Parts: sequence; C-alpha cells; structure tokens
Amino acid sequence: MALTIDEQIKAIEEEILKTQYNKKTQSHIGLLKAKIARLKMEQEKRRAASGGGGQGYSVKKSGNATVALVGFPSVGKSTLLNKLTGAKSEVAAYAFTTLDVIPGIMYHKFAKIQVLDMPGLIRDASRGKGRGREVLAVVRTSDLILFVIDVYDMNIDVLVNELYNTGIRLNTHPPNVVITKTEKGGIDVKPTVALTKITTEMASDMVGAYGYVNAEVIIREDIDEEQLIDVLTGNRVYLRSVTVVNKIDLVDEEHLQRIKEKMRGWDPIYVAANKDLGIEELKEAIYKKLDFIHVFLKPQGQEADMKEPMVIMGGSTVGDLCDRIHRSFRRNFRYATVWGRSAKFPGQTVGTDHVLMNGDIITIVVKRGGE
Repeated sequence: MALTIDEQIKAIEEEILKTQYNKKTQSHIGLLKAKIARLKMEQEKRRAASGGGGQGYSVKKSGNATVALVGFPSVGKSTLLNKLTGAKSEVAAYAFTTLDVIPGIMYHKFAKIQVLDMPGLIRDASRGKGRGREVLAVVRTSDLILFVIDVYDMNIDVLVNELYNTGIRLNTHPPNVVITKTEKGGIDVKPTVALTKITTEMASDMVGAYGYVNAEVIIREDIDEEQLIDVLTGNRVYLRSVTVVNKIDLVDEEHLQRIKEKMRGWDPIYVAANKDLGIEELKEAIYKKLDFIHVFLKPQGQEADMKEPMVIMGGSTVGDLCDRIHRSFRRNFRYATVWGRSAKFPGQTVGTDHVLMNGDIITIVVKRGGE
C-alpha cells in the first residue's frame, strides 16, 4: 500500500532523528531535508486545491506598511493594539478573546502603519491547531512582525519555530543563489565563494532531489543546507521583527533583570500597555525597523511640497512611488525627474526602476490624459 504524504514525511523525519549528524552524514541528512521540503510543498498544493485550508481571514492592506501582532493567547495584544492605534479590540482576562483579525492605524512621523491584532498562536499552529494556518497566512503578508511576550511566559522560541515551519524567515535576506534549468549537462554547481557549510556535491544532490535533472546553480554566499532548501522551495518570505515584553508593571526589579538577561539577544522594548508605559518608545522602534524614507513631490512647473512628505519603504523605486500615489501613474508613466541623494546630478531623468533615497525630490510626468 502506498504511503500518504504525512506518512512519508514522518518516515523521513524518523530517519533523520536516527542518523547521527557529522561530516560523513551531512550530505545524506541534507538530501532527506530536501525530500521533506518537496513533500510539504506537494501537501500544501493538494490542500489548497481541495479547499482544505478552511475559512481564512480577509484583511485589506492599508497605510504605508502592515505590522502583525504575534504572541500566545492573552499576552495583551488587544490592549497593545488599542494603545498604538486607538482601535477597539475586545480585551478580557482570559485566553482566545480575539477570534478575528482586527486592524487599526498607527500614525507616526507622517507614516500610516496598519497594525493587526490576531488570535494567539499556540504550539503546532503551523500544523493547523487553533486556526494556526489561517493566522500565519495573514502574518506572511505583513511587512513587520511584532512579537508580544508576557513577562510570565518568555518562550519566544515556540513562536519563532511556528513561523519558521510556515516559511517565514526573520531578520535575514534571501540567499544569493540562482538556479537555472538547462537542456543538458546534469546539475552544475558553481560557487563564487568558498563553501564551508555544504559541499558542491551535497548541493548537487539536494537540487536533484528537488526534481531538477539539468541545471546551473550559482551560489554567491556561504549558505547551509537549510538556506539551499529555502531557495529550492521558492515560497519563503523574509520579514523583519520587533519584540515587546508586556506587563512589566506586574513584576519587581529583580524579576525584570532576569527577563532582560534572558531576552538580551532579542533587544526588546519593555512596556506596560494598560498603563501607557513604553508605548511611544515602541512606536519609534516600529517606525525605525520598517526603514521608511521621506520623499517630496514636485508637480511639473511648481515648487516642491516640503511640508508634507510621501512616506515609502527604504529601497522603493519610482514605480513603487507611482503605485503608492495612484495605480494609473505607473500605467501612464513617461519619465520622472529626481533631485537629491539618489540622483547622479540635480534634475536627473529616470525610469520606474530608479531606487529612491531619503529626502529626494521627484517630479513624475505621465502621458497626456493620464491622472
């Protein structure tokens, strides 16, 4: 009898657990991990095709960026949303108060930041417990994750693992690896840097396990097997995060110092949301982590509006700015003129792919009849 996908995954996971990790077995374990990743991708495709994902949460994105509040049930996410945005999210002293995704808008330094309060995550949320898949699907669409941690439950690793298991990578970048299918020649791995965590043979085997027969694999950084799997799956999202420890008013200074020692690597913001302690510091931390820049619009033949900047994400292009202003701008775009740090010279004419920098002044010229 053929094994189900769950049974195949379980069998491979058991084989990994039984295999002692060392240099001789590293390649074999990497191959097994690649097989699991491929099976999970197939599993998700089947679940989506059958409608097995259940009723999801519908959230319309708004503002300059979206922040998802992620935490266990009853850690104060709803209170925090209310303090950050003025939204009305139900608050009670028992778990699972929030049964839907509740949005609010936080205003800070000309930025409109959408903040989402969601049902609390629990262990195995990535496997579907507590509507975990639906919640995590919303998290994947955000621009920033705000971990909300209770002073009496500091197990942030559980939350991180659930996000990791659903393909969310925190505070890092996509691996610099390009895989291109070829007509013949097998799998040709071409690193441009010294590889210390995997071998070219191991990389070749893992790419082959993922279904490639002929391919050129260019590796431009020293990756490990997990990062190569991330490239192979192609469905990972890379999000920034901020951590906030809530309810600090409930503990004494000695307890708080122990928390600070445990959370040192996370560099959290410490707040008591119900007493407005630390809220302004948290707003500033969110704003900085989102890496916003300010640009100023200059209508053709007029002075630039230097009082009201446009807020966009760092690394945004002229095309992104057009989309932010109105969807018709990119469609009717002719050219743009830029003054500022991103311009090679004042008044440089650029296209939609030009990357803007903080303080730039820009004129966008659209086709006649365009808005």
